Amino acid sequence: MTGNPRVKGWFLLDNYLPTLAFTITYLLIVWMGPKCMRNRKAFSCQRILVVYNLALSLLSLYMFHQLVTAVWQGGYNFFCQDTHSAGEADDKIIHVLWWYYFSKVIEFMDTFFFILRKNNHQITFLHVYHHATMLNIWWFVMNWVPCGHSYFGATFNSFIHVLMYSYYGLSAIPAIRPYLWWKKYITQGQLIQFVMTMIQTACAVVWTCGFPMGWLYFQISYMITLIILFMNFYVKTYKRRGITWEKDFGHGAMSSHNGHMNGAASSEELKHRKPRAD
Repeated sequence: MTGNPRVKGWFLLDNYLPTLAFTITYLLIVWMGPKCMRNRKAFSCQRILVVYNLALSLLSLYMFHQLVTAVWQGGYNFFCQDTHSAGEADDKIIHVLWWYYFSKVIEFMDTFFFILRKNNHQITFLHVYHHATMLNIWWFVMNWVPCGHSYFGATFNSFIHVLMYSYYGLSAIPAIRPYLWWKKYITQGQLIQFVMTMIQTACAVVWTCGFPMGWLYFQISYMITLIILFMNFYVKTYKRRGITWEKDFGHGAMSSHNGHMNGAASSEELKHRKPRAD
């Protein structure tokens, strides 16, 4: 049963069970997949990785563009925006955010490619936690607060995903890989995203506008969990090995932080690649 009449009858939103089933299936594959692949040869997946990553990059670009134009059209307030004051702009944002929610189902493939390519060290707790929770969180967002102040995190994340999945798609092409230079900036962007989303959410707690306070507190709490998990990962992976933040960003933090590196790589590269954060 939906909590918001504006999404009544929408695919996957009327009932929580399909979303829950997707999540349980995902977790079962995460658990069973590496066991099934143990005695099998790893798949390359190079061509499909190019198509998959570039398709997700285009979808993210579409969502980013549509969200920015709708926010501009509706005159959205950065500090606090309720869910019933922007008319057609609200409706446009709701439609785009449904695609954002559905994209979290598609992104389960990030993990499945790790399994097929036997990159099991990439399947970290943070990676699985992030993928499994995002789909469920956005089902509830779509049913109760599908526009208004919910727009910011999705907009910022869509922009980051344009850069991120473009990088992954291009990095799956050996001839192009040496010329990719923006890896470290994606990592920096992801870190800025967490902080900015928390700040923007906290603004609505201070300058209220009728947006449900419980959702704001939940969003802040969720951002904190991601930051804590990332910092824990960072300390274990870098600080204990004496690698500074400067060296981290200068020599490819992206490959260790985001947990989505699914471009093709040689077996020798994989042997020396550090585990990813999410």
